[in-house]
Amino acid sequence: MKLVPILLAAGSASRFGSDKLLHLLPHQVPMAAQAARHLKVVFEVEKVLAVIRPGSPGLQKVLEEEGCRTVVCERAAQGMGESLACAVRAAGRADAYVVALADMPFIRPSTIEAVRDALLEGAPLVAPYFRARRGHPVGISGEFYDELAGLAGDEGARRLLTGQQSRLRKIPLGDPGAIRDIDTPGDLAPPIVV
Repeated sequence: MKLVPILLAAGSASRFGSDKLLHLLPHQVPMAAQAARHLKVVFEVEKVLAVIRPGSPGLQKVLEEEGCRTVVCERAAQGMGESLACAVRAAGRADAYVVALADMPFIRPSTIEAVRDALLEGAPLVAPYFRARRGHPVGISGEFYDELAGLAGDEGARRLLTGQQSRLRKIPLGDPGAIRDIDTPGDLAPPIVV
């Protein structure tokens, strides 16, 4: 099966106050690079396809140094749907796509593996869950190529996942990183898990 790992890295990061995807984590690795590394560990052969916004040469360099194939989404400012559509069109038709977000660097590789494995088993839609909250990355069968390639605005794949609940394989996992996105510098503080 041809599975395409996609890293969405074209957001504006307006609430962070600086380019959050280049922000160094405590171990001195840029946030986007860490997210790419986790995908790379799972998809050893496939190149991670990273979508970036125009005018991001620093981010492009970081991601290409991590072995990603970068694609500039000219309409990224219009939202995540535009970025995902751009990525899927750049990837072309595939058996499935695993879609991760570059501002979620704490997702465990085992979570990505679980999503990948469910797709390989034939699940049309897959999402990890942590404490009943849907997280990332999400897995989407290639049968939804046309819907993905036609996305617009800021909704991403949410409507597809909620509209196809009966076909969504929910994977409960003990990975708080699956729901931990970084929007502000305060989000980098270690989470309190009770």
